[in-house]
Amino acid sequence: MALDLRMYLRDEITEVRRLLRALQKTITVLAERHHDAVMPGYTHLQRAQPVLFGHHLLAYYEMFERDRSGSRDCFRRVNIMPLGAGALAGTVLPIDRKMVAGLLGFSGLSENSMDAVSDRDFAIEFVSACSQVMVHISRLAEELVLWSSAEFGFITIADAFTTGSSIMPQKKNPDVAELSRGKAGGSSGTSRRS
Repeated sequence: MALDLRMYLRDEITEVRRLLRALQKTITVLAERHHDAVMPGYTHLQRAQPVLFGHHLLAYYEMFERDRSGSRDCFRRVNIMPLGAGALAGTVLPIDRKMVAGLLGFSGLSENSMDAVSDRDFAIEFVSACSQVMVHISRLAEELVLWSSAEFGFITIADAFTTGSSIMPQKKNPDVAELSRGKAGGSSGTSRRS
């Protein structure tokens, strides 16, 4: 179980890092495309100072870069092979742990068999890292919701990512952004509904 979980999380961390990089590339493209667009900067939902839209977007690049960095650190702690710890106190089988670790792509070996079979700190760290990503996604999603509202009118979200209303045809609800924002609370909570 400990080995399987570590191998599974290595793949998941790699995928999260890939997706974050793709998101960062999209942010960079948008920031470059709108590098000279000026918008009001807000504090406490009050207009504060004029800012460049590209500069504002690149703040999210930095947030997601910290997320990538944190997930890289998490990967390093996940990538320790527990195999050979047995159920508690090692194994009598003559295995070459270093060779097996190399074959399975692990960068290190667990040093203590009792810790190896009971340690799940790395899994908690992964969940925590994902929660932090969701906080940043929620923050971006909230801005998309605000910016697309009639009150702000800074952006228009494509119809494929919105829904209308049968009784209020003027409405264009930013569903994808709202759902993304809503998922963040569940990822940070102590219990989750399936």
